[in-house]
Amino acid sequence: MPEATMPAPRRSLAAQLLSYAIVGLASNLAGYLVYLLITHLGLGPKITMTVLYAVGAGIGFWGNRNLTFAHQESGLAVGVRYLLAHGCGYLINFALLYLLVDQWGWAHQIAQGLAIFVVAGFLFVSFKFFVFPGVNRSGAQTP
Repeated sequence: MPEATMPAPRRSLAAQLLSYAIVGLASNLAGYLVYLLITHLGLGPKITMTVLYAVGAGIGFWGNRNLTFAHQESGLAVGVRYLLAHGCGYLINFALLYLLVDQWGWAHQIAQGLAIFVVAGFLFVSFKFFVFPGVNRSGAQTP
């Protein structure tokens, strides 16, 4: 008789936040190293930044799906939700820069520093409840 597979145990919010921070640091470090390598090989910074974003998002997807949220859903839907969350995060970042720098005259370094934390918070909530929602044994989503 085949053995029933049990869903992975849910992780506490604190454990998810810590894992999210570690995955973020790791993916940003990996992305920066890829950026240095590709620019060293002669590719321009703008094209390299495109590659950097794709690599960082890919590493972030794997890390957050598997390590932070222990999410087991497969298929296209989870990828689409991930891209939607990142698209919204980008728009939030852009809007903050426009408001804080262009409208209020803040230094862009401070505005971007603030935006990083705001977007990271938005993405964590989006990932937890929208991109990688929990599923209980009956198959229903849980917060």
